[in-house]
Amino acid sequence: MNVFKVRGKFNWGDLIIAIMIPITLGFVSTKLNFKMVEMYNEFEKPFFFPPAALFPVMWVVLYVLIGIASYRIWMLRSEGGNAVKALTFYSVQLIINFAWPFVFFHFQLYGLAFFLLLILLVFLIYTAIIFIKLDKFSGILMIPYILWLIYAGVLNFFIWFIYEM
Repeated sequence: MNVFKVRGKFNWGDLIIAIMIPITLGFVSTKLNFKMVEMYNEFEKPFFFPPAALFPVMWVVLYVLIGIASYRIWMLRSEGGNAVKALTFYSVQLIINFAWPFVFFHFQLYGLAFFLLLILLVFLIYTAIIFIKLDKFSGILMIPYILWLIYAGVLNFFIWFIYEM
């Protein structure tokens, strides 16, 4: 199976753009919240918190996966409104994902960040459901992202609990 071909069509330019959109948003968010690693390392953390070095690796992998998923849905856009709806929800969850580090690291509003993450998960799960209905493989590509955000939600909750409750 060629994961880049959708209904026999392939477009390198669209694929690269689809992958670079989440990577660029993640990069910009990280640069604007440049004290993230320092803050993360200073947190009192339970044993199940990963090392800070794992986060950039995980996010790049996840951004590539969701970029491929969005590319596959983009290639279906001429087939009707559901692809446009799916890409709209995908875009909304990307914006929320971009906003989360500002709320958590810059403003240090851990409780608000937790609820923002829950909203992100709702949009993400709905996006994945629409993706699956349009293209099963695209929906499957979203699963690691969903699982990582659930884990991130647990981490966020514990930081909120330790520092604000």
